[in-house]
Amino acid sequence: MSGALWDITALAVDAAVADTAMAARARTALPQAQETALAPGDPLPTAPAGGRVLHIKAHKGRFLRPCPATRHYRCCGYQIIHIGENCPMDCSYCILRAYFRDKTLTAFANTGAMFAELAETFGRDISRPFRVGTGQFADSLALEPITGHTRELLGFLADYDNVTLELKSKTADLTWMAANPRPDRVLPAWSLNAPAIVAGQERDTAALETRLAAARTCAAAGFRVCLHFDPICFFAGWEREYAAIIDMIFDYLSPADIAYMSLGSFRCLPELPGRLTAEGRELPDYMLGEFAVGADGKKRLLRPLRVRQFRFMVAHLAGHGFSRGLYFCMESDEVWRAVFGHTPRELGGLAAYLLDCARNPGG
Repeated sequence: MSGALWDITALAVDAAVADTAMAARARTALPQAQETALAPGDPLPTAPAGGRVLHIKAHKGRFLRPCPATRHYRCCGYQIIHIGENCPMDCSYCILRAYFRDKTLTAFANTGAMFAELAETFGRDISRPFRVGTGQFADSLALEPITGHTRELLGFLADYDNVTLELKSKTADLTWMAANPRPDRVLPAWSLNAPAIVAGQERDTAALETRLAAARTCAAAGFRVCLHFDPICFFAGWEREYAAIIDMIFDYLSPADIAYMSLGSFRCLPELPGRLTAEGRELPDYMLGEFAVGADGKKRLLRPLRVRQFRFMVAHLAGHGFSRGLYFCMESDEVWRAVFGHTPRELGGLAAYLLDCARNPGG
């Protein structure tokens, strides 16, 4: 689906950013959307025809922030550039369902303030490397044809050799490549899942073949890509399904094309199933198993089942020649040892290890 066709029928633009380039691009990309100019304190409009509202506004907080991790599980050290909030796609497992209660999409247009903050941080010590991304509270690229946010960001980052930017998406948008970024400083990234999960639980996302074709295009252009299996879901036939998508990856990519790959088990805030039920959506099978509440307050698949799935994934990937750059998202040292036989500390720290994988192929 094109980013200009996300059923956006209303465009709300705050007065503070009405004259920005982003607001102008949104008007051009969405000529049929009903525009509302918002003064401070004005409520958001209701989208006509049951569509969505795109809210172009100024962000008043910090733009650069650490991943919302917990000390009980190992975090990859990724830092977030906060470009907006919410996602136009409809994945049943998405944590954003618990964060945002409506369908409003938000893009932050005060990029001058963002670049000033980032320049102060990235320029303070140009020998300090940063691995950052924009795909935490929003898909990195879903709104790119409308906002041009990533192209602006890539233009700014051209002056910062110490920054590696990951663009994580379930779309196949490659319009950001028009900014001509350095292939050694940009990591195009895709979330993947079992074919049955994508077909039944990831509404309005690009097909797996389409995502992987986009990844192959990036690899051919000199970019190394990242892939993320998060969440890995437990359901009848999961071994067959995850083996199929792993095999598919290597129909499109070689192991050397992949900078790193994450594995994360399904976990959710306890209120997520209730949110789905309230939306009239049937709970998927992978949410109906036995879970324990983890140290982060999220429901997690029982550890023996997680380890079983992880071992299966690791072995099947190794069969295709991929092992360097493979890591867990938000797991304990006990799980690392049970699957890999070591902990992130023995890799020199997970953040440093992944940065090395991104910048030193085959090192």
